[in-house]
Amino acid sequence: MRKATITRKTAETEVSVALNLDGTGRYENRTGVGFFDHMLDQLSRHSLIDLTVTARGDLHIDDHHTVEDCGIAIGQALAEALGDKRGIRRYGHFSLAMDDAQVACALDLSGRPYLVWNVAFPTAKVGAFDTELVREFFQALSTHGGITLHVDRMHGLNSHHIAEAAFKSVARALRMAVEADPRLGGALPSTKGVL
Repeated sequence: MRKATITRKTAETEVSVALNLDGTGRYENRTGVGFFDHMLDQLSRHSLIDLTVTARGDLHIDDHHTVEDCGIAIGQALAEALGDKRGIRRYGHFSLAMDDAQVACALDLSGRPYLVWNVAFPTAKVGAFDTELVREFFQALSTHGGITLHVDRMHGLNSHHIAEAAFKSVARALRMAVEADPRLGGALPSTKGVL
C-alpha cells in the first residue's frame, strides 16, 4: 500500500525508482556511480525502506546529473508512497557516529521543502566521486519529497565516513518519521488538517 514507482527521463538521464516504505531494507541500486550506489544501499538498509534505483546518465560528462536526478525521483517516490500522511510520526531525528564522524539529522515530512546543510568535507573527492554531490542529492530529495531536512556534521576527519554518516543519519530519521504512530489512530499529524 505504501509503495511507489517513478520513472524520470530527460535528455541527460533516465532514472527508475521503486520503493516500499514498509520494507525490510532490501536494495538493488545501479546508477553507474559506485560510491553513490553504496550510499543508496545505506539509505535503504538503515531506513528499512526497500529501494531499487536504476539509472543511465551522461557519466561521460560527470556524475552530477545522475546523482541529482536520482534524488529528484526518490523524493517523488517517497512523497507518492506517503500519500496524505495520515497516521505517520512525521518527525524524525538521529545523531549517528561512524568512526571519526558524527552527523546529526532532524527532519519533518511537512510538505514544505527546506534544506539546512552544515556538512563540510575535508576532501573534494572520495575516490572519483565529488563530495559536493552529497549536498546536491539531499537538496533534490528535500525539494521533491517535500521534506524539511537539517543535516549537521558534528565531527569528522574522513570524507567517506562523513558522507556515509550523513546518509545513515538521514535514513534513521526517515525510518522514524514514516513509521505509523499507534497513538494517532490514523489521524493527520497536523493541526492544519492537511500536510
